[in-house]
Amino acid sequence: MSLEPMTLISLMFVLPFASISTLSNSASVAIFQTFTISIGPLIQIYGSPILLSRQDMRADARKNYDHILAVARDVVAEHGVNASMRDIARRAGVGLATLLRHFPTREALFEALVCTKLDALTQKADELEMSARPDEALLSWFREWIAFAQGQKGVVAMMAAAHTNPDSALYASCAAVHSASARLLARAQGEGRARADMNGDDLFGLMSALGWLVDLPSFAPRADHLTHIVASAILANPSSNDVEKAVY
Repeated sequence: MSLEPMTLISLMFVLPFASISTLSNSASVAIFQTFTISIGPLIQIYGSPILLSRQDMRADARKNYDHILAVARDVVAEHGVNASMRDIARRAGVGLATLLRHFPTREALFEALVCTKLDALTQKADELEMSARPDEALLSWFREWIAFAQGQKGVVAMMAAAHTNPDSALYASCAAVHSASARLLARAQGEGRARADMNGDDLFGLMSALGWLVDLPSFAPRADHLTHIVASAILANPSSNDVEKAVY
């Protein structure tokens, strides 16, 4: 019996998962990763990449992807970046193989979570730019970014690496957030509401440093106080009430 190449590849893709549910989480992930490395080049030869971006998915697949991501966000919030992939699949009501098809590794899943939040922050900046006073918009977005960065241990280091690496899955989202912060700062400077001796790189560096504080046990308890000090320093003529309203 002869099989067409894509039929053979399809069988090779399905069979390894016949007994995957009986294995431990680490063993299941290892099998999938090994399989992906082995079969990925063959699939690409025939024009069907093993993983699709969210934009390339069918509507039902995108809905499934978004549902898994929402559940993963809750699990990671509870257990950190070492959350169990099997637990995420169970709580999402999908098989482990389905989860691994979308996110072959825990790192890929975490990158997707970070990308989603960064894109939301960029959208928030656009909304504030259209609806809020320049200084209020800048400080409100500053607060949003700090809350995100301090809420996920290790995310600042991940973004710092991605910001200078065009091949990173986070590169485009990091660049968009950087651009958004620079626009909000320039708008506030144009109205004389933010100090003129800093630029977007300075602002992003300050925000990254504040976000990084949660990774340092000796400074973490003072993160809110230091955030307040930096927020006050960004404005040209800071009002205590304005800063407190924006930062807290």
